[in-house]
Amino acid sequence: MDIAFVTGGTGFVGANVVRTLLQKKLTVRALVRKESNLRNLVGLPVELVEGDLLDRQSLKAGCKGARYVFHAAADYRIWVPDPKSMIASNVHGTVNVVEEAQAAGAERIVHCSSVAAIRPPKEDVLAPSTEGCFYESPDDIVGAYKKSKWLSEKAVLDLARTGAPVVIVSPTAPIGPFDAKPTPTGRIIVDFLNSRMPSYIDTGLNLVHVRDVAEGFWLAAQRGRIGERYILGGQNLTLKQGLDLLAQVSGLPSPRFKTPYSLAYAFALLDTTRAKLTGREPMAPLDAVRMARYRMFYDSSKAVNELGLPQTSARAAFEDAVSWFVSNGYAPAPPALRKAPALGGEAA
Repeated sequence: MDIAFVTGGTGFVGANVVRTLLQKKLTVRALVRKESNLRNLVGLPVELVEGDLLDRQSLKAGCKGARYVFHAAADYRIWVPDPKSMIASNVHGTVNVVEEAQAAGAERIVHCSSVAAIRPPKEDVLAPSTEGCFYESPDDIVGAYKKSKWLSEKAVLDLARTGAPVVIVSPTAPIGPFDAKPTPTGRIIVDFLNSRMPSYIDTGLNLVHVRDVAEGFWLAAQRGRIGERYILGGQNLTLKQGLDLLAQVSGLPSPRFKTPYSLAYAFALLDTTRAKLTGREPMAPLDAVRMARYRMFYDSSKAVNELGLPQTSARAAFEDAVSWFVSNGYAPAPPALRKAPALGGEAA
């Protein structure tokens, strides 16, 4: 039986990748930190390798005999008090994984980048961004996280040019089960379900079911071209359209008040300044508001056409996400779930 080594298997995307690989009848080996919360892997037949992205010996052990290596681990935070640790994990850690996988003879290495590394549409451009949209300079990139993902992707492309059998996948904004932390997009859903979202910003995003993303990882290993990147996305929606859809799914009211960008920026500036002084994470990171100025719309047709990426509806993704969050205690059951408890989803 073929072996697949997964980094980030305890996280949101990684936990879904692990389940997809088990469904494909692979033997799955997962890298876990000593302090990792293993709730997303409970009950699964997965071999655990203790270590981290900067520990070459643990990576060597994980890659040994693996036909496929899936690198889904990353330090994903919009705000960090000091970006040095994020750069170490996301850039140097990625190089370590790819080099150890290549040395171990892996047939395919799938690196999880992000649309954060792809230039979003400019304010006066209506067409969504594609894999061919590159930042002209790192100075154009907002925030430490996006810069770290851009740098890690650049390093991976350099390794691909020297022979590493690596394919890059770039998820958009995944939603669905096992978003335990949760991610920033998952936090929007949780806040909505807890009636903590009185208003919205005029922005946009591409929503994709996390299980489609996980399937995209596997398809990239089977059909992806070495050195290419593939956007794993779904449906482009304004934030207001997404919240209206979430209202339909949940039975809760959608916010009507649109927060002016200038007001959101001023609040985020003050909140982030406070965070720098106290070391406590801001409620509204300035970088998140700066990113919201752009509609983060992306075109996934390359992954659909070349890989066969499935395209589950945003509504179904919201249904599964709502059901999982409610089942796991993040929010009370909304009216729609009380009326129809058979909504999809899976408890951890």
